[in-house]
Amino acid sequence: MKSSRKSAVLVSDLLNWFAVNARDLPWRKTNDAYAIWISEIMLQQTQVSTVIPYWERWMRELPNIQSLACAPEQKVLKLWEGLGYYTRARNLHRAAKSLNGNPFPNTFEDVLALPGIGRYTAGAICSIAFNQPTPVLDGNVRRVLSRVFATNEDLWPIAEELVTKTRSCGALNQALMELGAMICTPRDPLCAQCPVATNCLARRLGRIDEFPAKPARATVTHRRSRVFVYHHKGRYLVRQRPDDVVNARLWEFPNAERAPAKGARLCAFEHTITRYRIAVEAFLVQQKPGIEGKWLPLARLDALPFSSAHRKILVALRTRNAV
Repeated sequence: MKSSRKSAVLVSDLLNWFAVNARDLPWRKTNDAYAIWISEIMLQQTQVSTVIPYWERWMRELPNIQSLACAPEQKVLKLWEGLGYYTRARNLHRAAKSLNGNPFPNTFEDVLALPGIGRYTAGAICSIAFNQPTPVLDGNVRRVLSRVFATNEDLWPIAEELVTKTRSCGALNQALMELGAMICTPRDPLCAQCPVATNCLARRLGRIDEFPAKPARATVTHRRSRVFVYHHKGRYLVRQRPDDVVNARLWEFPNAERAPAKGARLCAFEHTITRYRIAVEAFLVQQKPGIEGKWLPLARLDALPFSSAHRKILVALRTRNAV
């Protein structure tokens, strides 16, 4: 089958499948570019099931660009708390401010120019919100196209050709994403349920596991962190992380990698950040050390944005106090 003919057939099969099998996701019920932008940024490196409640809460609290631009950064970070990769939230905030009261841009170049938006995200927003023929290539789409065409070469030209074969550009891109998420999975793909299986070259060659090529695994680095929950007269010591570090401007309890244990053990768990696996131990210490920070009651701590690990410690503290 010639390439152009194959592309047209793939597009038709994908659109027919998506019309019947698309998941009922809240951001699929709107063409609002702002709402779609928020969903696309949240979905980066995060599962759909995790994103849904975050997106719904965000849209209640910050329903448009103006409300996001005017929101205090701490509120933005609090709404993002638990999603990780907090640079994404800061870039959303920066982008909203940079628009200076103007509506969300409707051209690929202008969307791409916003902080935190790359080629994939700009393409997704423009195709879904404005039905423009802009290609997308995230992990799911890359896997589908790599297998269908049995190639590990540059896939952008293929994605671009496909999206120009239809007037339903947003639906096609979402169909590719959906197929990769639900059917053409990294392991044990459901080929018998795949709408494009008959045109999948990797399947025909019996080489599905070879596509896409798997990157070398990063070496896991083990670390330890000891966290000290100092308390004095019903207040707890917390401090804000500086601007130039990971999780900048989030809040945390005092901690150190090699500090000796002291006080009563509050909780322990493993926490993973990219290639780092961190063994966290938290201790409850009744004293007032000479450390800079804020002394706040437990109720005030709940309103602050914490990193995921320190939020777990706060939950353990709240549970202990409730006993």
